[in-house]
Amino acid sequence: MENNKGRFSALLPLFIFLAVYLFSSLWLHDFYKMPVLVAFLLAAVVGFLQFPKVLFAKKVDEFTHHMGDANIMLMCFIFLLAGAFAAISKSMGAVESTVNFALTYLSPSLIIAGLFLIACFISLSLGTSVGTVVALSPIAVGLNESIPGVLAIALGAVVGGAMFGDNLSMISDTTIAATRTQNVEMRDKFKVNFWIALPPSIVTFLIYAFSGSVTDSSVVSGAHEYSFIKIVPYLFVLGTALTGLNVIWVLISGIALTAIIGIGSGSIDGWQAVNAANTGLASMFELSITCILIGGIVGLIRYNGGIDFILYHVSRLIKSKKGGELGIAGLTLLVNAAIANNTITILIVGPLAKTIADKNEIDSKRSASILDTTSCFIQGLLPYGAQLLAAVAIANQQVSAFEVIAFMYYPFLLGLATLFFILVKRNVSR
Repeated sequence: MENNKGRFSALLPLFIFLAVYLFSSLWLHDFYKMPVLVAFLLAAVVGFLQFPKVLFAKKVDEFTHHMGDANIMLMCFIFLLAGAFAAISKSMGAVESTVNFALTYLSPSLIIAGLFLIACFISLSLGTSVGTVVALSPIAVGLNESIPGVLAIALGAVVGGAMFGDNLSMISDTTIAATRTQNVEMRDKFKVNFWIALPPSIVTFLIYAFSGSVTDSSVVSGAHEYSFIKIVPYLFVLGTALTGLNVIWVLISGIALTAIIGIGSGSIDGWQAVNAANTGLASMFELSITCILIGGIVGLIRYNGGIDFILYHVSRLIKSKKGGELGIAGLTLLVNAAIANNTITILIVGPLAKTIADKNEIDSKRSASILDTTSCFIQGLLPYGAQLLAAVAIANQQVSAFEVIAFMYYPFLLGLATLFFILVKRNVSR
């Protein structure tokens, strides 16, 4: 580039993606109708057509070079392993056992708080907020049948708890994306992120516990069938990840342990385990290809000066580490609100956040945590986000997304905690 001011026009592929994805979603009243891969493919074509004086072969070289970036390839591999673990654990009844275990020992007065706690644990174990919402929303619907009027708060507890794990889980795609783009170990990011997420979760639990929404002890009375051994894989993955074991070995050993437990307990046979793992792998194909395409597009944007343009103008507003962190949070919030997908948001903003962090000497553990918490905070509150759409759909539209949002205390508190972390808690990075 001729100077470090970059070129605004180099950002056109990103604007094309946002325009195609956002406007088509608004027009169709469905943020998941427009295939994200098609939108990114159009953005890539625009990138190839730009700046005709640059040799097409050079554009392709930059595009493919960044598509094959080592961090992106590793991220895709981890995504595949996480998908296999989630699918095989679900197929052998781990989710059902976890829910029933909690309901068996849950005090009736804590049913809403308990739903939140269960959602936190399952999302922490599965690494997927949408999967958690799908698994637990039927319980919220069933609870409303026994005690009419609690559906909105019950769904709010489920979705809020789902966002807790989406933010913290070692196998969450947002965690994987945040740590890989910031080049930081998952364990280190978890230690910083945990102290951001813990206070909001405790306060949320207490709010639900003292809300007085459920007083009928018959709702959760009686035993619920569960097998504790089926919960062990979740505990194993969480425990081994915290010890610092490489996430690849954590997931491979978790898959093996889950298969052994499933086959040994008679819940699944060998071929069912294989097919479940294959289904889980396949469920991550689109996300993996999306990561690869984003890598290529960002590579083109960077080569043409788009990243330099953003950095130059953002840097003029950033006068300190605190300003840099606010800039990362602001960019994350805006992009996530536009595309309603926190993982893709992190993949788009991540490389830029890393550059801002390096330039302003921001600890990578902090930048990764800010990326993840900000994206999960805003994603959980989007009425057109997958989590709320799934919850409302499972409830057969008995409540609106806005009614549920009114009881989603956790995402609101997580946003405040993140702001406090940036503005006040400067020493949480060890």
